[in-house]
Amino acid sequence: MKTILLGIESSCDETSASICIDGKVMNNIIATQSIHKEYGGVVPELASRAHQKNIILVVDSALKGAQIKLSDLSAIAVTQGPGLLGALMVGYSYAKSLAFALNIPFINVNHMKAHILAHFIETPAPIFPFLCLTVSGGHTQIVKVDSAIDMVVLGSTIDDAVGEAFDKGAKLLGFPYPGGPQIDKYAASGNPDRFPFSESQIKDLNFSFSGIKTSLLYFLRDHLKKNPTFIEENIEDICASYQKHLISMLMKKLVSAAGKTGIRQIAIAGGVAANKELRKQLKLLSQKHNWTSYIPEFEYCTDNAAMVAISGHLYFQNDSFGNLTDAPKPRMTFENEK
Repeated sequence: MKTILLGIESSCDETSASICIDGKVMNNIIATQSIHKEYGGVVPELASRAHQKNIILVVDSALKGAQIKLSDLSAIAVTQGPGLLGALMVGYSYAKSLAFALNIPFINVNHMKAHILAHFIETPAPIFPFLCLTVSGGHTQIVKVDSAIDMVVLGSTIDDAVGEAFDKGAKLLGFPYPGGPQIDKYAASGNPDRFPFSESQIKDLNFSFSGIKTSLLYFLRDHLKKNPTFIEENIEDICASYQKHLISMLMKKLVSAAGKTGIRQIAIAGGVAANKELRKQLKLLSQKHNWTSYIPEFEYCTDNAAMVAISGHLYFQNDSFGNLTDAPKPRMTFENEK
């Protein structure tokens, strides 16, 4: 008998649904919320309203695309956290209600673990244990992945996430939200060695990105006093230099983690994993250190339901199910899942 799962993601500003049949992801339907660009960031109340508007449509589209009826479903997997409370509640309430009505299990999925498990959507997939650098707007972590269920955070940011450093740096440069991809775009034509920016010197495997943001702020302030058009005249080199140092901090910690654990299976995940220079640097380091590296397709880096659906499949195999008394956890971590 086939195992057919519906995955639902609504942790921030993407409403997404996906069907997974016996471990094969059939589709990945995403409704993107463009209204937040007007405000320079995600507005939680607007995100919640958009999820309410889109949830039924994306689920219906996923079912029809896979030629599946609701009665065919074996279980429903849904993001429990972390994320925006109002946004999570829309997808979570819908998933629980649907599972209850169909009398099938529902599965709680940790959003950050789902990013990691996105590597199992396609082949080749990492071999346990492996290290995964998870990088997004809200998280920066190095995770030791022993199984689909068992993961340990070896290091994380003590202040800002690298995605936030990209987006806030982009805002200082005058790019609209989300500006991180714009930095990546302009950096491709720039000289990464032209401008120095301070890199944090945090011991162990933790990260800090508040210092480099401040470094960029003062750098721009000082140069703009002398030349009001400094940014426009040097935008490619500024982006390339700033990006180089952000990625350098990530790669140094990843090399350290691989050295301490002896693990040579290395992966990256999360929204910032779509950054072209980061992907390039991981490949170069893999060649240098004889790692086997894994980089997800672009569509599986940003928030999506395919990663939730494949997580649900793996959890289903381990009989890891939720209860109707469960609730969303906006501050969910690897440690407080239960």
